[in-house]
Amino acid sequence: MSLFDHSIKQLEEMLHKKEISAEDLVDASYDRIHEVDDQVKAFLTLDEEHARSQAKQLDAAPDEDARLFGIPAGIKDNIVTKSLRTTCGSQFLKNFDDPLYNATVMEKLNTDKAVTVGKLNMDEFAMGSSNENSSFTPVRNPWNTDYVPGGSSGGAAASVAAGEVLFSLGSDTGGSIRQPASFSGVVGMKPTYGRVSRFGLVAFASSLDQIGPITRNVEDNARVLEIISGHDKMDSTSADVDVPSYADALTGDMKGMKIAVPKEYLSEGVAPEVKKAVQNALKVYELLGAEWEEVSLPHSKYAVATYYLLASSEASANLARFDGVRYGVRSEKADNMADMFTYSRSEGFGDEVKRRIMLGTFALSSGYYDAYYKKAQKVRTLIKQDFDSIFGNYDVVIGPTAPTPAFKIGEKIDDPLTMYANDILTIPVNLAGIPGISVPCGFSEEGLPIGLQIIGKPFDEGTVYRTAHAFEQATDHHTKRPQLGGAK
Repeated sequence: MSLFDHSIKQLEEMLHKKEISAEDLVDASYDRIHEVDDQVKAFLTLDEEHARSQAKQLDAAPDEDARLFGIPAGIKDNIVTKSLRTTCGSQFLKNFDDPLYNATVMEKLNTDKAVTVGKLNMDEFAMGSSNENSSFTPVRNPWNTDYVPGGSSGGAAASVAAGEVLFSLGSDTGGSIRQPASFSGVVGMKPTYGRVSRFGLVAFASSLDQIGPITRNVEDNARVLEIISGHDKMDSTSADVDVPSYADALTGDMKGMKIAVPKEYLSEGVAPEVKKAVQNALKVYELLGAEWEEVSLPHSKYAVATYYLLASSEASANLARFDGVRYGVRSEKADNMADMFTYSRSEGFGDEVKRRIMLGTFALSSGYYDAYYKKAQKVRTLIKQDFDSIFGNYDVVIGPTAPTPAFKIGEKIDDPLTMYANDILTIPVNLAGIPGISVPCGFSEEGLPIGLQIIGKPFDEGTVYRTAHAFEQATDHHTKRPQLGGAK
């Protein structure tokens, strides 16, 4: 069987009717991985023996209350998995083979009987927008393997797009779920900050990082988010807010909905084909009974500079723990402690990680803290206030997920500033701490996917899902499949 053929909901029904087994699903997942992953490079580590054993145990004791029973999943490699290698896409952790605990989201997936088939490739320590910063190998876009899949959750998006798994978990610090979802033609949700526990997520920028699901359709995405959400006493930033049934929000009703479209999101720098796809999406919403108006988010032009100062500053603090002392790679060149720190970090970290550590350390240093870090925090507040003002009158904000479709591998890797600007439309959502989703809304002339971004009020993922699902049901973009490996 092919995992392309059914949604999670359909497979659950088939499992409960005993038309298929958990072993069938796991077999299908690994068959597809062995068929195409040499081309895609989505996985860094497979857990085949354990996954097959788990599937056999599930079939022996069916559980109709488990909402992800037997469903194959891929996990971004910065989410800690007990006894399964967790590298963060970095040479520094290439030997971190036996973590002692699970991230909270993994405990939740295990409770609902999902099957983890492996760990997914990523930009090193989640720093990148193309997955070319993986220290192992770049991930390739299933729609055209000459192109990037987006990043840093490129492996998570590509694995779903290629039909290797039914869903994956990624992390989003400045767009790292939504942008690769856009490039790879899948659905990616960044929840409200605090909605999903960060315990067990290796920190990049603690005030921005958030775990979220990537799927092929909106209903599957809503199902997974509902399972991984909730308050966690192990995470001091976890919000004690009730988790609603997101599936109940998928009514398809858009009548009376008010949509804000920021003029800054369709301005200079956004490719004409992306603008056209978004404008066509707005026409669909009009036909569904929604109203839209152009608005302004005046401080969004400062978002990229603000983000890279704040994220890099937090990264410089968070990555200080990687020093060759406790775990990870230790340099063999050193003959004293100071050299051990220096050599281990020099050999273990890649260029992009070093660049951000240096930038962050500079921004936090004496004499520059007020001029850079403190000022960036003030601008962050202004960006949040822009959204608060808009949401006083509108239900959702809509625009492109990324200013362009996917670009070719190697095309921008030597131009960090251009690469940073690729996240210009997703970064404001992280700075404001609000939810955002990317859904497919069209294709470029080269046949590469284009994503529509839907942004909601804090902890109002239900409205975001409702808006995304209504568009999905009125179009057929989500039904398209890459030709990789002969898949239709």
